[in-house]
Amino acid sequence: MRPEDILVPTPAGVCCKLGAFHIDPTRPVERALITHAHSDHARAGHGAVLATQETLDLMRLRYGENFAGTTQAAAYGESVALGGAKVTFHPAGHVLGSAQIAVEASGLRVVASGDYKNVADPTCVPFELVPCDVFITEATFALPVFRHGEPGGEIAKLLRSVALFPERAHLVGAYSLGKAQRVIALLRQAGYDAPVYLHGAMEKITRYYESRGIALGELRLVSGATKPNLAGTITICPPSALNDLWTRRFPDPLAAFASGWMRVRARARQQGVALPLVISDHADWDGLTATIAATGAGEIWVTHGQEDALVHWCGTHGLKARPLDIVGYGDEDDEPASGEAEA
Repeated sequence: MRPEDILVPTPAGVCCKLGAFHIDPTRPVERALITHAHSDHARAGHGAVLATQETLDLMRLRYGENFAGTTQAAAYGESVALGGAKVTFHPAGHVLGSAQIAVEASGLRVVASGDYKNVADPTCVPFELVPCDVFITEATFALPVFRHGEPGGEIAKLLRSVALFPERAHLVGAYSLGKAQRVIALLRQAGYDAPVYLHGAMEKITRYYESRGIALGELRLVSGATKPNLAGTITICPPSALNDLWTRRFPDPLAAFASGWMRVRARARQQGVALPLVISDHADWDGLTATIAATGAGEIWVTHGQEDALVHWCGTHGLKARPLDIVGYGDEDDEPASGEAEA
């Protein structure tokens, strides 16, 4: 049996004909297996969805109760038989509930990693290395320039700025699912115990994280604070809110943005970010290449980002590699800046 007999790329995403399902399909299908709840991977409208309980809950929060015809939760390490294939969910270390999906048939294992990172994150289960014959990897930051470094150093930079400008409010742009909660948890690890303020669009998902046992300390909504009281504080908000009229409620706001893209200083300047924080929920170049090598896979399929560079790297290291060229994956989407909770 060939890998293409187990999984094959289609216009709707990677498809398993043996099991009659797609993984992270980019359009509605009869049966979808979802790696995580970011909207470029988790879309509404499928007939049936199999995912971790956290991913199902987060999809329900984002899309409503009827986001799919039926749902089924899979625990990490649990195997499910679907037609002629066996699927098993393993931690991906990307965000809460994120999973790699191993698909096995006739002694061959293909692992679809979704999005992943192999560094510590206090808000989700760590990445698990899954030996396989074929590894499907993301390539969001698949260029040697992207080496993220330690997130603790970026948090220290933020706290130094807060101490240096106590009369200003620091606004940290962060994606509402995963990044926002990780930044808060990192602040707590660094010893910051003051209240952290939230844009209204952040509250629902952040409270869900707390309900799953993620300790985030005291959180307050910006809508309940006066302008003078926001001096010297840290607020987590959608990136789009950094350039919104909403910022006028803060005293002399200073814009920060937590993202792997902040490694590119020109991008930070273009977005008006005074304090770029290189904190990513994706593996960097070293993380991608180290993970690929450690899986033991002889064949690598590359999707979601800088495919060509990673395919080239694989070729120079004796690995068979191909880009999947699936359209529809990209940056995690951002909640609207003018969320109803802030109206």
